[in-house]
Amino acid sequence: MKYAEIKELTTEELKERIQAETANLTKFKFGHAVSALENPLKIKALRKDIARLNTELTQRNIAAATSNNQ
Repeated sequence: MKYAEIKELTTEELKERIQAETANLTKFKFGHAVSALENPLKIKALRKDIARLNTELTQRNIAAATSNNQ
């Protein structure tokens, strides 16, 4: 997922996407533990996507907090 796509999402969509991607990551990790995955690099990509989503959510929370304080 590109960062430009992430910026277009609403905050609620971000939260839903984080939950969905985290569930996917858990599923892939269990699948990889049981048997070899077809593409184990998918786990790395999912971790990076989750980090990007969390970063955008944190930036929005910080921006909202600073705008409320002013």
